[in-house]
Amino acid sequence: MKFIKKAIDTLPKCYSIAPMRREGKLQFLVAAEKHDPCRLYDEDGKCLETVWTEPGGVMTMAQIPGREDQFLATHQFYSPNDSAQAKIVLATRRGSADWAVRTLVDAPFVHRFGLLERNGTVYLLVCCLKSGHGYKDDWSKPGRVYAAVLPPDLTPYREENQLPLTLLREGMTHNHGYSAYLDHGIQTGLVTCDEGVFQFIPPEAPAGAWIVNQLHDQPVSDAVLLDFDGDGEPELGCIAPFHGDRLYICHKNGAGVYEKVWEHPEPMEMLHASWPCRIQGKPVWLVGHRKGARDLLMVFYENGAWKTEAIDHDCGSANVFHFVNSRGEDILVSANRETDEIAIYTIGQ
Repeated sequence: MKFIKKAIDTLPKCYSIAPMRREGKLQFLVAAEKHDPCRLYDEDGKCLETVWTEPGGVMTMAQIPGREDQFLATHQFYSPNDSAQAKIVLATRRGSADWAVRTLVDAPFVHRFGLLERNGTVYLLVCCLKSGHGYKDDWSKPGRVYAAVLPPDLTPYREENQLPLTLLREGMTHNHGYSAYLDHGIQTGLVTCDEGVFQFIPPEAPAGAWIVNQLHDQPVSDAVLLDFDGDGEPELGCIAPFHGDRLYICHKNGAGVYEKVWEHPEPMEMLHASWPCRIQGKPVWLVGHRKGARDLLMVFYENGAWKTEAIDHDCGSANVFHFVNSRGEDILVSANRETDEIAIYTIGQ
């Protein structure tokens, strides 16, 4: 494939990306890890407006289902050593370049979250990297996962009246990774940590119980489920360990256990960006690492073999996502954190 790169903006320590669909058009948000802005862009990379200028510390953003004017975001997660004040905020667009931002819930060390919809109910799944902190590089208090029903009307919730969370699971060291997976029509979330890979399945009704399945028992920083080989069963792609340098694929064996079938032959320092998708009909996993060669690449299965293809070099992607624009072109958006560059890549033959 041919990748045509266009650097669309400079944003110091750009980190989080999220699609934002408004008035039938796909736009996207990019926000910074440190004390820098969040901006909204059109599908071609033109900056439409600034959502906020600070405080930053944005690890995750997600548009609220059914709302063109609202999204959730993490704020004040600046690093594993500086995130005790982290929270999830609600951003509401009131007019052109006019956004109101307020606290939805305090969630110390919240790194990732997901919005999962089932039978008309939207659930918020909150993943906290750790549960406490006493000193620099303190990992003695493992992370946790919480959940809440996200009401259609969030007007009552703010700093002094926060959305209540329910603890689903604790004891998750380096609770870092999150990705969405549609499992037989049910929206689920994959959460990764030193204890393995866990699939969180929301209840059929709000009063029901979540189902949590452990898919893998090795330390994993990020994971995806994707049917690479077209056999009807998803493979498990893993980045390991926490902020690690190993990239591998597991296939489910006859006993239903995921076992490794491929590993990238060379270490890639601080693997981080991760996004499963289909490009021109091919299932691919977009992966980027933030140290060393700082490559952005895609992993795929073709003609009975696992392959990789380079997209960019020396860019240091923190996060990446794919969409198809209004002209039918495959587009990648990458927050190239290590070079302070927001880039889009148009994919041709």
